[in-house]
Amino acid sequence: MTSASAAIPQPGRTKAFLRLVMIEHSVFALPFAYIAALTAMYQWDGNIHWVRLLLVTVCMVGLRTFAMAVNRIIDREIDARNPRTAHRELVTGAMSVKHAWTGALIALAVFLGAAALLNPLCLALAPIAVIPMVVYPYGKRFTNFPQAILGLAQAMGPIGGWLAITGSWSWDAVILGLAVGIWIGGFDLIYACQDVETDREIGVMSVPARFGIPAAIWGARVCHALTTALFVWYALATDAGTFFWLGLMIVAAAFLYEHSIVRPHDLSRVNRAFFSVNGFIGIALFVCALLDLLVRGLTV
Repeated sequence: MTSASAAIPQPGRTKAFLRLVMIEHSVFALPFAYIAALTAMYQWDGNIHWVRLLLVTVCMVGLRTFAMAVNRIIDREIDARNPRTAHRELVTGAMSVKHAWTGALIALAVFLGAAALLNPLCLALAPIAVIPMVVYPYGKRFTNFPQAILGLAQAMGPIGGWLAITGSWSWDAVILGLAVGIWIGGFDLIYACQDVETDREIGVMSVPARFGIPAAIWGARVCHALTTALFVWYALATDAGTFFWLGLMIVAAAFLYEHSIVRPHDLSRVNRAFFSVNGFIGIALFVCALLDLLVRGLTV
C-alpha cells in the first residue's frame, strides 16, 4: 500500500516543476507562433484550423518546458552561487534533479508527439529545434554572447508555426522568426545586467560581464531597433493591413518606454521591463495581427 501510494506523483512536485520552468513565460514566444500559423492559414485557404492551432500550442509549450527544465538542471550549481537565483527549486531542494529530468523528458515526448501529428516535415525538423535549447545553458560557459544562442532558439517558434500549417518552408516566417529571436535576445541582455558582479566573480560569460552594463543596454537598444525593422519587413512581405501596422506602432512605443525606464546606472525597474513590457508586446501584436487577418477575410 505504501509503495503504491509513493508511485503516485505528488501534487507538490507538479507545482514545483511548473514553478521551475516558469510556465507563465510562454506568453513571450507563443503569440508569435500564433501570428505565423494564422497568417499561413489565411494564405493557405482562409480558414482557422483549430486542431492544428492546438497542436502548435502543444509543441510550443512542450519544447519551451523542456528547454527551461534542462536550463535549470544544467545551471543549478551556478544558480546556487548567485543570490538572485539561489531560491530556485533545484537549489533549495523543492524539486530533485531526477524529477526535473522526468518532467523535461515528458515535455520533450509531448513536443515530438505533437510534431508527428502535424506533418512529416515538422517531425523531421523537430530535433533541430531541440539542439539550441540544450546548447544555450552551456553558452555562458564558452561565449560572451549566449543571448545569440537564445535568440536562435526563440526564432524557431514562428518558423515552426508556419511549417505546422503548410508543411513547407517560408521566408516570411524566417523574417518573423529573426524578429522574435533578436527581440528576446535583446531583452535578455537587459536582464543579464542584474548579475554582472556575480557573473564576473564565478566566471559566467555574458555581454554585460565582459563589456559592461552600458554596452549591454546599448546592445539591447540596437536589437530592438532591428526587431522593429524586421516587423516592418514582415508586414510588407505579407501585405499586412491597418490593424497590424497599428500593432507595430504599439510595439515601437513599448520599446521606447522599456528603454526609458532601464538605464545603465538604474536597473531598479528591470523586472518591469522584462516581464510586464515584453509580455505586453507579444500579446498586443498578436491581438492586432489577429484582428487584421479577420478583417482581411480569415474565417473562424
